[in-house]
Amino acid sequence: MGIISSNKSIGGVSSINCQGSLNVTIGITAAPDITTNPTDIVLVLDRSGSMEGQPLADLKTGVNTFIDIISDATDGSPGQIGSGSRIGIVSFADTAVQNTGLITSVSNLKSAAASLTADGLTNHGDAFTQATSLLNSSTNNRVIVMFTDGETTTGPNPSPIAAAAKAMGITIYAIGLVGNGGIDIDALNNWASDPDITHVSIAPDSSELEQLFADLAANISVPGATDIVINEVINPDFIITGTPTASVGTISMLTGTSFRWNISQLGSTSTESATVRFTIKHNATTSGIKNIDQSISYTDNEGNTASFANPSVFVDCQSVVPVDLCSTPIDIPLTGCNEFIQFDAGNLELNDTGRILQLDVNLLNVCPDRRVALAVILTELDPNNEIQPRGMKTFVIPPHGLPTCSDVLVSCIQFILPDEGFGLCSERVVRAQFVANYIDNNYSCCSGFTTAS
Repeated sequence: MGIISSNKSIGGVSSINCQGSLNVTIGITAAPDITTNPTDIVLVLDRSGSMEGQPLADLKTGVNTFIDIISDATDGSPGQIGSGSRIGIVSFADTAVQNTGLITSVSNLKSAAASLTADGLTNHGDAFTQATSLLNSSTNNRVIVMFTDGETTTGPNPSPIAAAAKAMGITIYAIGLVGNGGIDIDALNNWASDPDITHVSIAPDSSELEQLFADLAANISVPGATDIVINEVINPDFIITGTPTASVGTISMLTGTSFRWNISQLGSTSTESATVRFTIKHNATTSGIKNIDQSISYTDNEGNTASFANPSVFVDCQSVVPVDLCSTPIDIPLTGCNEFIQFDAGNLELNDTGRILQLDVNLLNVCPDRRVALAVILTELDPNNEIQPRGMKTFVIPPHGLPTCSDVLVSCIQFILPDEGFGLCSERVVRAQFVANYIDNNYSCCSGFTTAS
Protein backbone atom coordinates (compact mmCIF):
# COMPACT_ATOMS: atom_id res chain seq x y z
CA MET A 1 0.00 0.00 0.00
CA GLY A 2 2.90 2.41 0.58
CA ILE A 3 2.38 5.69 2.42
CA ILE A 4 -1.31 5.43 3.22
CA SER A 5 -1.50 8.77 4.98
CA SER A 6 0.69 11.65 6.12
CA ASN A 7 -0.09 14.74 8.12
CA LYS A 8 1.12 17.50 10.44
CA SER A 9 -0.71 18.91 13.46
CA ILE A 10 -0.35 21.57 16.14
CA GLY A 11 -3.08 20.05 18.27
CA GLY A 12 -5.87 22.42 17.35
CA VAL A 13 -4.09 25.51 18.72
CA SER A 14 -5.23 28.61 16.82
CA SER A 15 -3.32 31.43 18.53
CA ILE A 16 -0.32 32.08 20.78
CA ASN A 17 1.28 35.13 22.31
CA CYS A 18 4.54 36.61 21.06
CA GLN A 19 7.43 34.32 22.11
CA GLY A 20 4.90 31.55 22.79
CA SER A 21 5.49 27.85 22.11
CA LEU A 22 3.68 25.14 20.13
CA ASN A 23 3.85 21.35 20.10
CA VAL A 24 4.09 19.98 16.55
CA THR A 25 3.49 16.39 15.40
CA ILE A 26 4.35 14.89 12.01
CA GLY A 27 2.99 11.43 11.22
CA ILE A 28 3.07 8.90 8.40
CA THR A 29 1.50 5.47 7.99
CA ALA A 30 2.63 2.83 5.46
CA ALA A 31 1.36 -0.61 4.49
CA PRO A 32 2.38 -3.42 2.10
CA ASP A 33 1.65 -3.43 -1.63
CA ILE A 34 -2.04 -4.12 -2.27
CA THR A 35 -1.24 -6.26 -5.34
CA THR A 36 0.73 -8.77 -3.25
CA ASN A 37 -1.21 -8.28 -0.01
CA PRO A 38 -4.93 -8.35 -0.93
CA THR A 39 -7.06 -5.95 1.08
CA ASP A 40 -10.77 -5.84 1.80
CA ILE A 41 -12.03 -2.26 2.24
CA VAL A 42 -15.44 -1.23 3.57
CA LEU A 43 -16.51 2.33 2.80
CA VAL A 44 -18.87 3.44 5.59
CA LEU A 45 -20.85 6.44 4.31
CA ASP A 46 -22.97 8.92 6.24
CA ARG A 47 -26.30 9.63 4.49
CA SER A 48 -28.02 11.44 7.37
CA GLY A 49 -30.19 14.50 6.73
CA SER A 50 -27.31 16.98 7.09
CA MET A 51 -25.71 15.48 3.95
CA GLU A 52 -28.57 16.57 1.70
CA GLY A 53 -27.66 18.47 -1.46
CA GLN A 54 -24.10 19.27 -2.52
CA PRO A 55 -22.34 17.39 0.31
CA LEU A 56 -23.89 14.06 -0.77
CA ALA A 57 -23.11 14.78 -4.44
CA ASP A 58 -19.47 15.55 -3.57
CA LEU A 59 -19.27 12.40 -1.43
CA LYS A 60 -20.44 10.24 -4.34
CA THR A 61 -17.80 11.79 -6.59
CA GLY A 62 -15.13 11.07 -4.00
CA VAL A 63 -16.26 7.46 -3.60
CA ASN A 64 -16.20 6.89 -7.38
CA THR A 65 -12.68 8.30 -7.58
CA PHE A 66 -11.59 6.03 -4.72
CA ILE A 67 -13.01 2.93 -6.46
CA ASP A 68 -11.35 3.82 -9.80
CA ILE A 69 -7.92 4.30 -8.22
CA ILE A 70 -8.09 0.97 -6.39
CA SER A 71 -9.29 -0.78 -9.57
CA ASP A 72 -6.44 0.65 -11.65
CA ALA A 73 -3.83 -0.18 -9.01
CA THR A 74 -4.87 -3.82 -8.56
CA ASP A 75 -4.47 -4.67 -12.28
CA GLY A 76 -7.94 -6.18 -12.47
CA SER A 77 -9.74 -6.86 -15.73
CA PRO A 78 -11.75 -3.86 -17.04
CA GLY A 79 -14.38 -2.85 -14.54
CA GLN A 80 -13.07 -5.10 -11.77
CA ILE A 81 -11.05 -4.86 -8.55
CA GLY A 82 -8.11 -7.26 -9.03
CA SER A 83 -5.36 -9.09 -7.14
CA GLY A 84 -7.77 -10.63 -4.61
CA SER A 85 -8.85 -7.30 -3.08
CA ARG A 86 -12.50 -6.31 -2.65
CA ILE A 87 -14.58 -3.28 -1.68
CA GLY A 88 -17.90 -3.13 0.16
CA ILE A 89 -20.24 -0.24 0.93
CA VAL A 90 -22.17 0.35 4.16
CA SER A 91 -24.33 3.47 4.52
CA PHE A 92 -26.06 4.81 7.61
CA ALA A 93 -28.57 7.31 8.94
CA ASP A 94 -31.15 6.19 11.59
CA THR A 95 -29.80 2.67 10.99
CA ALA A 96 -27.05 1.17 8.85
CA VAL A 97 -27.37 -1.14 5.86
CA GLN A 98 -24.91 -3.18 3.82
CA ASN A 99 -25.50 -1.70 0.36
CA THR A 100 -23.13 -4.30 -1.09
CA GLY A 101 -21.12 -7.23 0.13
CA LEU A 102 -17.35 -7.40 -0.44
CA ILE A 103 -17.35 -7.40 -4.25
CA THR A 104 -15.05 -6.64 -7.18
CA SER A 105 -17.51 -5.09 -9.68
CA VAL A 106 -16.74 -1.41 -10.17
CA SER A 107 -20.13 -0.70 -11.75
CA ASN A 108 -22.06 -2.35 -8.91
CA LEU A 109 -20.09 -0.39 -6.32
CA LYS A 110 -20.71 2.90 -8.12
CA SER A 111 -24.41 2.10 -8.54
CA ALA A 112 -24.71 1.45 -4.81
CA ALA A 113 -23.11 4.81 -4.04
CA ALA A 114 -25.26 6.59 -6.61
CA SER A 115 -28.46 5.26 -5.02
CA LEU A 116 -27.83 6.90 -1.63
CA THR A 117 -30.28 9.59 -0.45
CA ALA A 118 -29.92 11.85 2.58
CA ASP A 119 -32.40 11.72 5.47
CA GLY A 120 -32.61 10.94 9.16
CA LEU A 121 -30.34 10.87 12.22
CA THR A 122 -26.75 9.61 12.65
CA ASN A 123 -26.13 6.08 13.97
CA HIS A 124 -22.37 5.48 14.00
CA GLY A 125 -22.65 2.47 16.29
CA ASP A 126 -24.79 0.46 13.85
CA ALA A 127 -22.50 1.59 11.00
CA PHE A 128 -19.44 0.08 12.68
CA THR A 129 -21.42 -3.07 13.51
CA GLN A 130 -22.45 -3.63 9.88
CA ALA A 131 -18.94 -2.87 8.55
CA THR A 132 -17.32 -5.25 11.04
CA SER A 133 -19.84 -7.95 10.11
CA LEU A 134 -18.78 -7.68 6.44
CA LEU A 135 -15.14 -8.18 7.39
CA ASN A 136 -15.60 -10.94 9.98
CA SER A 137 -14.80 -13.85 7.68
CA SER A 138 -12.19 -12.09 5.54
CA THR A 139 -8.63 -13.47 5.51
CA ASN A 140 -7.25 -10.42 3.67
CA ASN A 141 -5.94 -7.24 5.21
CA ARG A 142 -9.02 -5.45 6.51
CA VAL A 143 -9.75 -1.72 6.37
CA ILE A 144 -12.75 0.43 7.34
CA VAL A 145 -13.00 3.97 5.95
CA MET A 146 -15.58 5.83 8.05
CA PHE A 147 -16.98 9.02 6.53
CA THR A 148 -19.30 11.28 8.53
CA ASP A 149 -20.36 14.92 8.80
CA GLY A 150 -21.96 14.83 12.24
CA GLU A 151 -22.09 13.64 15.81
CA THR A 152 -23.86 10.48 16.97
CA THR A 153 -27.56 11.26 17.50
CA THR A 154 -29.08 7.79 17.81
CA GLY A 155 -28.11 4.17 18.40
CA PRO A 156 -25.47 2.54 20.62
CA ASN A 157 -22.19 4.09 21.73
CA PRO A 158 -19.85 3.61 18.74
CA SER A 159 -16.59 3.71 20.72
CA PRO A 160 -16.58 0.14 22.11
CA ILE A 161 -17.73 -1.22 18.74
CA ALA A 162 -14.88 0.54 16.93
CA ALA A 163 -12.45 -0.59 19.64
CA ALA A 164 -13.56 -4.22 19.15
CA ALA A 165 -13.00 -3.92 15.40
CA LYS A 166 -9.48 -2.60 15.95
CA ALA A 167 -8.80 -5.44 18.41
CA MET A 168 -9.68 -7.86 15.56
CA GLY A 169 -6.89 -6.33 13.48
CA ILE A 170 -9.09 -4.05 11.37
CA THR A 171 -7.52 -0.70 10.48
CA ILE A 172 -9.94 2.23 10.75
CA TYR A 173 -9.59 5.53 8.92
CA ALA A 174 -11.96 8.44 9.55
CA ILE A 175 -12.84 11.25 7.16
CA GLY A 176 -14.86 14.06 8.72
CA LEU A 177 -16.73 16.86 6.97
CA VAL A 178 -17.20 20.08 8.92
CA GLY A 179 -20.85 20.67 8.05
CA ASN A 180 -24.24 21.25 9.57
CA GLY A 181 -23.91 18.18 11.76
CA GLY A 182 -21.28 19.62 14.11
CA ILE A 183 -18.44 17.16 13.59
CA ASP A 184 -16.91 15.68 16.76
CA ILE A 185 -13.18 15.48 16.02
CA ASP A 186 -12.41 13.89 19.41
CA ALA A 187 -14.80 11.05 18.57
CA LEU A 188 -13.14 10.48 15.18
CA ASN A 189 -9.75 10.34 16.90
CA ASN A 190 -11.12 7.82 19.36
CA TRP A 191 -12.63 5.56 16.67
CA ALA A 192 -9.71 5.63 14.23
CA SER A 193 -6.55 3.58 14.51
CA ASP A 194 -3.50 5.22 16.06
CA PRO A 195 -1.81 7.54 15.50
CA ASP A 196 -4.69 9.97 14.94
CA ILE A 197 -2.57 12.25 12.78
CA THR A 198 -2.33 9.66 9.97
CA HIS A 199 -5.75 8.05 10.35
CA VAL A 200 -8.06 11.08 10.63
CA SER A 201 -8.65 13.69 7.93
CA ILE A 202 -11.00 16.68 8.17
CA ALA A 203 -12.54 18.44 5.16
CA PRO A 204 -13.78 21.96 5.94
CA ASP A 205 -15.87 21.91 2.76
CA SER A 206 -17.48 19.07 0.80
CA SER A 207 -15.61 20.13 -2.35
CA GLU A 208 -12.46 18.74 -0.73
CA LEU A 209 -13.89 15.25 -0.25
CA GLU A 210 -12.84 13.96 -3.67
CA GLN A 211 -9.21 14.87 -2.98
CA LEU A 212 -9.25 13.23 0.46
CA PHE A 213 -10.69 9.99 -0.95
CA ALA A 214 -8.27 10.13 -3.89
CA ASP A 215 -5.25 10.64 -1.63
CA LEU A 216 -6.23 7.73 0.58
CA ALA A 217 -6.87 5.38 -2.36
CA ALA A 218 -3.63 6.41 -4.09
CA ASN A 219 -1.60 5.75 -0.97
CA ILE A 220 -3.32 2.42 -0.31
CA SER A 221 -2.33 1.19 -3.77
CA VAL A 222 1.48 1.67 -3.68
CA PRO A 223 4.15 -0.49 -1.99
CA GLY A 224 5.66 -0.05 1.48
CA ALA A 225 8.49 2.42 1.89
CA THR A 226 12.22 2.00 2.52
CA ASP A 227 15.01 4.54 3.09
CA ILE A 228 12.57 7.29 3.96
CA VAL A 229 14.02 10.79 4.28
CA ILE A 230 11.90 13.71 5.50
CA ASN A 231 13.51 17.16 5.57
CA GLU A 232 11.64 19.65 7.75
CA VAL A 233 12.35 23.40 7.65
CA ILE A 234 10.15 25.56 9.86
CA ASN A 235 9.15 29.17 9.36
CA PRO A 236 12.14 31.38 10.34
CA ASP A 237 9.83 33.26 12.74
CA PHE A 238 10.12 30.17 14.98
CA ILE A 239 12.96 28.11 16.45
CA ILE A 240 13.00 24.44 17.44
CA THR A 241 13.51 24.03 21.19
CA GLY A 242 15.01 20.79 22.40
CA THR A 243 15.48 17.71 20.24
CA PRO A 244 12.58 16.23 18.22
CA THR A 245 11.46 12.80 19.43
CA ALA A 246 10.73 10.12 16.80
CA SER A 247 8.82 6.90 17.47
CA VAL A 248 10.66 5.23 14.58
CA GLY A 249 13.94 6.19 12.90
CA THR A 250 16.53 8.82 13.76
CA ILE A 251 16.59 12.62 13.89
CA SER A 252 19.51 14.78 12.74
CA MET A 253 19.34 18.46 13.64
CA LEU A 254 20.57 20.59 10.74
CA THR A 255 20.03 24.12 12.09
CA GLY A 256 17.92 25.73 14.78
CA THR A 257 15.00 25.71 12.34
CA SER A 258 15.48 22.40 10.46
CA PHE A 259 16.07 18.68 10.91
CA ARG A 260 16.19 15.46 8.90
CA TRP A 261 14.12 12.37 9.80
CA ASN A 262 15.47 9.04 8.49
CA ILE A 263 13.47 5.78 8.59
CA SER A 264 15.02 2.59 7.16
CA GLN A 265 11.66 0.92 6.36
CA LEU A 266 7.99 1.33 7.14
CA GLY A 267 5.02 -0.83 6.17
CA SER A 268 6.97 -3.42 4.19
CA THR A 269 5.32 -6.44 5.83
CA SER A 270 2.38 -4.94 7.78
CA THR A 271 0.70 -1.60 8.40
CA GLU A 272 2.99 0.61 10.47
CA SER A 273 2.96 4.21 11.64
CA ALA A 274 5.67 6.64 12.70
CA THR A 275 5.52 10.03 14.38
CA VAL A 276 7.95 12.77 15.34
CA ARG A 277 7.09 15.34 17.98
CA PHE A 278 8.87 18.61 18.64
CA THR A 279 8.33 22.01 20.21
CA ILE A 280 8.79 25.33 18.45
CA LYS A 281 8.94 28.83 19.95
CA HIS A 282 8.01 32.09 18.29
CA ASN A 283 11.23 34.06 17.88
CA ALA A 284 10.15 37.25 16.12
CA THR A 285 8.42 40.50 17.05
CA THR A 286 5.62 40.63 14.49
CA SER A 287 1.97 39.69 14.87
CA GLY A 288 -0.16 37.90 12.29
CA ILE A 289 -1.10 34.51 10.87
CA LYS A 290 2.04 32.43 10.44
CA ASN A 291 2.45 29.02 8.80
CA ILE A 292 4.53 26.51 10.69
CA ASP A 293 6.54 25.29 7.70
CA GLN A 294 8.87 27.03 5.35
CA SER A 295 9.21 23.70 3.52
CA ILE A 296 8.97 19.94 4.04
CA SER A 297 10.11 17.24 1.60
CA TYR A 298 9.66 13.47 1.41
CA THR A 299 11.61 10.80 -0.52
CA ASP A 300 11.95 7.00 -0.41
CA ASN A 301 13.33 4.20 -2.58
CA GLU A 302 9.93 3.24 -3.96
CA GLY A 303 9.07 6.68 -5.30
CA ASN A 304 6.12 7.15 -2.95
CA THR A 305 4.84 10.65 -2.39
CA ALA A 306 3.61 12.17 0.84
CA SER A 307 1.94 15.50 1.39
CA PHE A 308 1.79 17.20 4.77
CA ALA A 309 -0.55 19.87 6.03
CA ASN A 310 1.02 23.24 6.80
CA PRO A 311 -0.98 24.42 9.81
CA SER A 312 -0.98 28.08 10.75
CA VAL A 313 -1.30 29.96 14.02
CA PHE A 314 -2.14 33.57 14.85
CA VAL A 315 0.72 35.16 16.80
CA ASP A 316 -0.35 38.09 18.97
CA CYS A 317 2.53 40.40 19.83
CA GLN A 318 0.18 43.24 20.81
CA SER A 319 -1.00 41.36 23.89
CA VAL A 320 2.43 40.85 25.46
CA VAL A 321 3.20 43.70 27.84
CA PRO A 322 6.72 43.83 29.35
CA VAL A 323 6.30 45.91 32.52
CA ASP A 324 9.78 45.95 34.06
CA LEU A 325 12.11 46.92 31.25
CA CYS A 326 15.88 46.87 31.33
CA SER A 327 17.74 50.02 32.31
CA THR A 328 18.17 52.78 29.75
CA PRO A 329 21.25 52.20 27.60
CA ILE A 330 24.09 54.71 27.71
CA ASP A 331 25.21 56.26 24.42
CA ILE A 332 28.97 56.06 23.90
CA PRO A 333 30.13 58.49 21.21
CA LEU A 334 32.88 57.33 18.88
CA THR A 335 34.37 60.28 17.02
CA GLY A 336 37.33 60.72 14.71
CA CYS A 337 39.72 57.97 13.77
CA ASN A 338 40.96 57.01 17.23
CA GLU A 339 42.00 53.37 17.45
CA PHE A 340 41.44 53.31 21.22
CA ILE A 341 38.46 54.80 23.05
CA GLN A 342 38.11 55.11 26.83
CA PHE A 343 34.70 56.10 28.23
CA ASP A 344 33.59 56.62 31.84
CA ALA A 345 30.16 55.00 32.21
CA GLY A 346 29.61 56.57 35.63
CA ASN A 347 28.76 54.93 38.93
CA LEU A 348 26.63 51.85 39.60
CA GLU A 349 25.93 50.97 43.20
CA LEU A 350 25.60 47.27 43.98
CA ASN A 351 22.83 47.39 46.54
CA ASP A 352 22.43 43.71 47.33
CA THR A 353 23.93 40.33 46.51
CA GLY A 354 20.46 38.77 46.36
CA ARG A 355 18.57 37.06 43.57
CA ILE A 356 16.32 38.44 40.85
CA LEU A 357 12.85 36.86 40.61
CA GLN A 358 10.95 37.42 37.36
CA LEU A 359 7.22 36.74 37.19
CA ASP A 360 4.89 36.42 34.18
CA VAL A 361 1.10 36.42 34.50
CA ASN A 362 -1.51 35.82 31.79
CA LEU A 363 -4.61 38.01 32.15
CA LEU A 364 -7.48 36.04 30.68
CA ASN A 365 -10.29 37.37 28.49
CA VAL A 366 -9.40 41.07 28.56
CA CYS A 367 -11.87 43.05 26.47
CA PRO A 368 -10.72 45.45 23.73
CA ASP A 369 -9.91 49.11 24.45
CA ARG A 370 -9.92 48.73 28.23
CA ARG A 371 -6.94 49.34 30.50
CA VAL A 372 -6.25 47.02 33.42
CA ALA A 373 -4.79 47.93 36.82
CA LEU A 374 -2.50 45.14 38.04
CA ALA A 375 -0.98 44.85 41.52
CA VAL A 376 1.61 42.28 42.59
CA ILE A 377 2.36 41.65 46.25
CA LEU A 378 5.42 39.52 47.07
CA THR A 379 6.12 37.88 50.44
CA GLU A 380 8.49 35.17 51.63
CA LEU A 381 8.68 32.66 54.48
CA ASP A 382 11.90 33.23 56.42
CA PRO A 383 13.90 30.44 58.13
CA ASN A 384 11.64 30.87 61.20
CA ASN A 385 8.56 30.29 59.02
CA GLU A 386 7.45 33.90 59.45
CA ILE A 387 6.08 35.96 56.57
CA GLN A 388 8.38 38.74 55.42
CA PRO A 389 7.37 41.45 52.91
CA ARG A 390 9.48 41.51 49.76
CA GLY A 391 7.78 44.19 47.71
CA MET A 392 4.69 45.45 45.93
CA LYS A 393 4.34 46.77 42.38
CA THR A 394 1.43 48.28 40.51
CA PHE A 395 1.07 48.64 36.76
CA VAL A 396 -1.35 50.07 34.23
CA ILE A 397 -1.68 47.55 31.41
CA PRO A 398 -2.48 49.38 28.16
CA PRO A 399 -5.55 48.37 26.12
CA HIS A 400 -5.22 45.98 23.21
CA GLY A 401 -6.81 46.61 19.82
CA LEU A 402 -7.88 43.07 18.92
CA PRO A 403 -11.48 42.58 17.74
CA THR A 404 -12.54 40.30 20.59
CA CYS A 405 -11.72 39.73 24.26
CA SER A 406 -8.26 38.12 24.36
CA ASP A 407 -5.62 36.98 26.81
CA VAL A 408 -2.84 39.46 27.63
CA LEU A 409 0.53 38.16 28.82
CA VAL A 410 2.21 40.50 31.30
CA SER A 411 5.88 39.61 31.40
CA CYS A 412 9.12 40.69 33.12
CA ILE A 413 7.73 41.60 36.57
CA GLN A 414 11.01 41.67 38.48
CA PHE A 415 11.77 41.65 42.22
CA ILE A 416 15.11 41.54 44.02
CA LEU A 417 15.24 39.06 46.91
CA PRO A 418 17.89 39.77 49.60
CA ASP A 419 20.12 36.88 50.65
CA GLU A 420 20.30 38.05 54.24
CA GLY A 421 19.42 35.17 56.54
CA PHE A 422 19.59 32.59 53.71
CA GLY A 423 22.44 30.49 52.40
CA LEU A 424 23.44 31.05 48.79
CA CYS A 425 21.89 27.75 47.60
CA SER A 426 19.22 27.32 50.25
CA GLU A 427 15.65 26.46 49.32
CA ARG A 428 13.25 29.39 49.64
CA VAL A 429 9.46 29.78 49.59
CA VAL A 430 8.15 32.95 47.93
CA ARG A 431 4.47 33.86 47.60
CA ALA A 432 3.02 36.14 44.94
CA GLN A 433 -0.48 37.63 45.05
CA PHE A 434 -2.02 39.24 41.98
CA VAL A 435 -4.96 41.66 41.88
CA ALA A 436 -6.36 42.91 38.55
CA ASN A 437 -9.27 45.24 37.75
CA TYR A 438 -10.51 47.19 34.77
CA ILE A 439 -9.76 50.89 34.91
CA ASP A 440 -12.10 51.80 32.07
CA ASN A 441 -15.81 50.98 31.91
CA ASN A 442 -18.92 52.07 30.12
CA TYR A 443 -20.27 54.08 33.05
CA SER A 444 -20.76 57.77 32.31
CA CYS A 445 -20.90 60.30 35.19
CA CYS A 446 -23.25 63.29 35.20
CA SER A 447 -21.92 66.09 33.03
CA GLY A 448 -22.46 68.89 35.59
CA PHE A 449 -24.25 70.07 38.72
CA THR A 450 -27.85 71.10 39.11
CA THR A 451 -28.64 73.50 41.90
CA ALA A 452 -31.94 74.80 43.17
CA SER A 453 -32.52 78.53 42.98
